[in-house]
Amino acid sequence: MATTTRTIQDPETVVADTVARLRQTFDRGATKPLAWRLRQLRALKQLLLERGDELERALATDLGKSGTEAQITEIGLLISELDHTLKHLKRWVRPRRVAVPLTLAPASASVVAEPVGVVLVIGPWNYPVQLCLGPMIGALAAGNAVVLKPSELAPATSAALARLLPEYLDDRAVAVVEGDAEVAAALLAERFDHLFYTGGAPVGRVVARAAAEHLTPITLELGGKSPVYIDDTVDLADAARRIMWGKLMNAGQTCVAPDYLLATKSVADRLVPYLRDAVANLYGADPAGNADYGRIISDRHFGRVSGLLDGLEPVIGGAVDASQRYIAPTVVNGVEASAPIMQEEIFGPILPILHVSGLEQAIAHIRAGEKPLALYVFSDDAATRRRFSRDTSSGALAFGTPAAHLMVPGLPFGGVGGSGMGAYHGRHSFDTFSHAKAVFSKPLTPDTLSLVYPPFTEARDRIARLLSRTGRASGERRGGPSR
Repeated sequence: MATTTRTIQDPETVVADTVARLRQTFDRGATKPLAWRLRQLRALKQLLLERGDELERALATDLGKSGTEAQITEIGLLISELDHTLKHLKRWVRPRRVAVPLTLAPASASVVAEPVGVVLVIGPWNYPVQLCLGPMIGALAAGNAVVLKPSELAPATSAALARLLPEYLDDRAVAVVEGDAEVAAALLAERFDHLFYTGGAPVGRVVARAAAEHLTPITLELGGKSPVYIDDTVDLADAARRIMWGKLMNAGQTCVAPDYLLATKSVADRLVPYLRDAVANLYGADPAGNADYGRIISDRHFGRVSGLLDGLEPVIGGAVDASQRYIAPTVVNGVEASAPIMQEEIFGPILPILHVSGLEQAIAHIRAGEKPLALYVFSDDAATRRRFSRDTSSGALAFGTPAAHLMVPGLPFGGVGGSGMGAYHGRHSFDTFSHAKAVFSKPLTPDTLSLVYPPFTEARDRIARLLSRTGRASGERRGGPSR
């Protein structure tokens, strides 16, 4: 059963002992058999099915998240990911044969996915179940030992994971370490074989620097300002409902939530009433009294998000209550590009609308900033869709809806540039936590390699030049893909 460390008096020693113990387990090969991997994944699914109500209560305590939203956005997504992985894992672990050039025949070559070793998963507070256990699914599927560090900013959920995981997972290979920044620093000082971090860019840089000390591969799932572009070719009422659904789930504390909206003034002015109707349809006339509407995670984050409204005049919402960490669903129409709210990821239920002259200015604005984690386009115009596909770069590009791409196990989830590096979900998770090892085998006889041995006679020189011109020395075949 998984080891749990909650209150650590000597973080460096406890963390070092934990990592050393897991490395001994990995070195003995305990995590490599397919049967072991499948047992862990099935046990994790069993945990979610049997103890989901305890996780729901923890999420409600930390984030004011309703049980239904917890099932949809956290527990249900994990079960879907587990089912997908369990269905395909036997195929993923098989060696993949690759072609061998004629000049090397007879020989065989394959790619073997081997586990990397002991990995560290540092989870965030906004989806503290999904974003802790999601990466763990890939790590276990690939045959690794895992140290999980949940966020101390979601203490009820961290405690629930620390209590429940020991009942289901193998304590030789899985450890949950709770604690604050001091514990995180002790973990980052250790040598891991992969670091997986989900959170903000400032801490992401700290993780990257720590990984560099040991040349450890990393996956950074960060965030940024994910934009929405909308034009007048779509039904504004339908679009408004989807935009506000994506914006307001988890009270806006979602890394792929629409951060701001780009539209012409004419479209924006016509859209605002539909956005107001969407809020009412989703959360009623008084979202503060609606159990489906969440709360900001902490006083510090509440102060930061609510402070972004200073000097602005919302056209929807704007009410705040520090005692409840409540910020109403809020829309600000016609913000300036230089406004503070446009300079950082909002991570709250406020949607600023930036007016643009049209498609060209919208694309120029997006390209001028960091590459976003997600980009959402509401347009039925085929040329507009092609322009966004061709002329913008983002972790994901979605037409007609925000956030839903996370529900597709076959799609990679990850950022690019300032929004992160690396990707996971489905096969991409398995690949992230695996090393693709090249395996080549050639019998000693017949020794066809003798053609490339010195001394380089005139005959061998002619053969080498002929093979180079035809591309066969490297295995390239005639009629290959054109550039």
